[in-house]
Amino acid sequence: MPSIASSGVFSNGLRRVTKLCVLLAERVMPDPFVIAIMLTLLTCALAMAVAPKSSPSDILTSWYDGVFKIAAFAFMIALTLVSGHALATSKPVSGLLRRIAAIPRSATGAMVLTFLVSLIAGLMNWAVGLVVSAIFAREIAKRVEADFAWLVAAAYAGWTFYVCGISSSIAVLSAMSGSPLNVIEKVTGHVLPMPQFLLSPLNLVPVFALAVILPLVLHFVKPRCGEVIAADSKKLMAEDEVRPEAEGPRTLASRLDNAWILNVAIVMLGCGYFGIKLVEHKLTLDLNTLVIAFLLAGMAMHWTPKSYLKAINNASRIAGPVLLQFPFYGGIMGIMSATGLADVLAGVFIKFSSATTLPFWTFVSSTIISLFVPSAGGHWIVQAPFVVPAAQHLGVSQSSVAIAVALGEGVANMIQPMWVIPLLAIAGVGMGRVMGFTLIIFTVMFAVMGGTLLILH
Repeated sequence: MPSIASSGVFSNGLRRVTKLCVLLAERVMPDPFVIAIMLTLLTCALAMAVAPKSSPSDILTSWYDGVFKIAAFAFMIALTLVSGHALATSKPVSGLLRRIAAIPRSATGAMVLTFLVSLIAGLMNWAVGLVVSAIFAREIAKRVEADFAWLVAAAYAGWTFYVCGISSSIAVLSAMSGSPLNVIEKVTGHVLPMPQFLLSPLNLVPVFALAVILPLVLHFVKPRCGEVIAADSKKLMAEDEVRPEAEGPRTLASRLDNAWILNVAIVMLGCGYFGIKLVEHKLTLDLNTLVIAFLLAGMAMHWTPKSYLKAINNASRIAGPVLLQFPFYGGIMGIMSATGLADVLAGVFIKFSSATTLPFWTFVSSTIISLFVPSAGGHWIVQAPFVVPAAQHLGVSQSSVAIAVALGEGVANMIQPMWVIPLLAIAGVGMGRVMGFTLIIFTVMFAVMGGTLLILH
């Protein structure tokens, strides 16, 4: 039985490596806020060492400017997360998630379902997907005895494929004609239509391949019985229990707080606006549209102003860590772009690239830059000015380099903890153990995505 024996050796070896990664992550990985501070200092040091504009004045000024240039974007991201959370916790959506979570009976089945639900939700929309991933992991943990960090890692891995979906910032920005952030249009004079990004084999093959491979890998690294740290299902149920509020006196204020007609009126106004823009063929899919859509859908599903306000208050706790870290990553972004550091980092790879290898090296450099600039939109602004002209010069399709940047952003999420923060806040689990599992996932994703770009391009 050599095949069974080989499988057992492979499984045991992979499990030992994962156990070591978990142990290292728990003991070495600091809080994500500390990581943001350390990356800021590292970026300053790199800028002083190799950037064209490396004077202390240049670095400090670019850091200060970057902190506040990202303020509006950070607010919109926080609002998207909060409104998306309120939508996902509404009775219709949460009820659907509970019914789906009742399907699996084993730990492996629960993990596979968690991964697939997160994958589908992420492809549909990054913000809703992030919230749905965490909430679904909680619902699964209430019903199945499984390592909670392992389940959350599966949810996070599935969600990160949002970079390949319809809400991908790079795909959306590149398809918007006239946008100041559409670098492809500025350089080439043409936009990149969404289908050329979304339906490209370079985008689809990694999604389908990893949808099969990652659940298998996660199955092999599943903690054994004595190593499982399961969630406290009773605690999760108590936290999610909706307690009816005692009714106060029927005053005018209380009647207005519970007046469903107010929610309906706002929803009708919003739908009227979308209808007008749709008829005029001016409806665009951007962050502003997304936020309004979430707000309208959330108000409709929560029905009354008081119920929706309560959902928003419950969701606001996940926005704090993001709002705290965004200024630091804005500062990092400012240093990298204003001092020319991003040009140096990307240029190192582009110099020895050919028409065949440019997408792969763009992917590698994207992975590295994403550690410093974890926002997909901001990351594209930093890297696109160098990879887009390089693609035009070498005769490489713009969709190839755009997808390569997006894939690098996705795989870097497995080791860059910024976006796991809101997921962990909702799920209620520590980061160290989760990141131990995602280190293994990072290795697998990097190999599959990089190999796809080398073979299929």
